[in-house]
Amino acid sequence: MQRATEILDFLGEGSQSLSAVAKRFDVHRSTVLRQLQTLEEAGFVLRRGNGHYSIGPKMISIAQQALDSLDLPSVAHDEIRKLHARTGNTIHLAQLVESTVMYVDKVEGQDSVRMYSRIGKTVLPHCTGVGKAILSQISEARRDAVLAGAEWTPFTEHTVVSREALDEQLAVIEAQGWGVDDGEFEDFVNCIAVPVSNTSATIVGAISLTAIKAVATIEDLKVYLEDIRSTARAISRQLG
Repeated sequence: MQRATEILDFLGEGSQSLSAVAKRFDVHRSTVLRQLQTLEEAGFVLRRGNGHYSIGPKMISIAQQALDSLDLPSVAHDEIRKLHARTGNTIHLAQLVESTVMYVDKVEGQDSVRMYSRIGKTVLPHCTGVGKAILSQISEARRDAVLAGAEWTPFTEHTVVSREALDEQLAVIEAQGWGVDDGEFEDFVNCIAVPVSNTSATIVGAISLTAIKAVATIEDLKVYLEDIRSTARAISRQLG
């Protein structure tokens, strides 16, 4: 079961050949082929004409149903596209679902560099702008739950690698109401993020404005801070 979910997650990054899947998981091609065929029969995987495998129609349908059940993406849809029109940068919308933070919408920026993020992917909360924006505003008990599986892997020289260091950052973010990811997961990417709450002040998610560092620095993105905050407030009012 674990290998099947790992394969599906890998295919979520884009269609892959049998050899690529086998290499990714360091197993024999015949072993991977059996697993892919099982997933294909269930509709979770689709084998394309060129022999590559991609996410299948049943998986897409389940994912869409899951997203449709969440209020935040539908409420925020128009607002984050207005923000994108004003800024031109990539916009991410993340939602806190139980103890998981996930991307629930994304509007691509004008640059062509591919980013790690995609709709439906869970967020590494300690090294992403949206993750830290959310963590800064929730209770310590819920923060503990969200961070329960954190491995503190140093993806770049800027990655936060301890809970103590993260808590120090979160105290600053809580006080100022916004946070950043300054090359903490991908060293060429930075963002500025603002939490989103409902009208009862319960944190439900976060919005980030993301850019390739060569295109816009953190200081460049700060120019749009009030725009991001305004967008978050508009979404909050509509969430009720």
